[in-house]
Amino acid sequence: MTTTTITIAPLQDEADAAAFRTLNEQWITTFFALEDADRAVLADPQRAIVDQGGTVLIARDGETRVGCVALLRVGEGVAELVKMAVAPEARGAGIGRMLITAAIDSAREQGLTKLMLESNQSLAPAVRLYESVGFRHVPASAHAPTPYSRADVFMDLDLA
Repeated sequence: MTTTTITIAPLQDEADAAAFRTLNEQWITTFFALEDADRAVLADPQRAIVDQGGTVLIARDGETRVGCVALLRVGEGVAELVKMAVAPEARGAGIGRMLITAAIDSAREQGLTKLMLESNQSLAPAVRLYESVGFRHVPASAHAPTPYSRADVFMDLDLA
């Protein structure tokens, strides 16, 4: 895939919500199985994330939605980086890095002091990306109990 100009903007409409759902369902079912917690967030990201004080960001290559990421508020000044996905045909073009950078910038603009995330060790390229932008590994006990059976990597990024 040759990228034109990638733009990243907040969730705007039902087409963005549908792309958020489709992109995430695609990657999750490639490596794991959809879980109830996935279904709850993906069914209505406006209600599950945005209306709770979070942010959903959509990456576009021209008019095509090629990636997404969300910040889910989990406490005062704290959000969890969730549901980051890049379309298979767009992988390797740096879109994941653009998304995580945009999410970190958005978190700072919102005055957040900490980001958390959960991942899986089998997703080594994603874990390396998180490490490269400053996330550090923490024990599972540093986070609230996870609703995801696939989560075995826990990371934090201090923004303060």
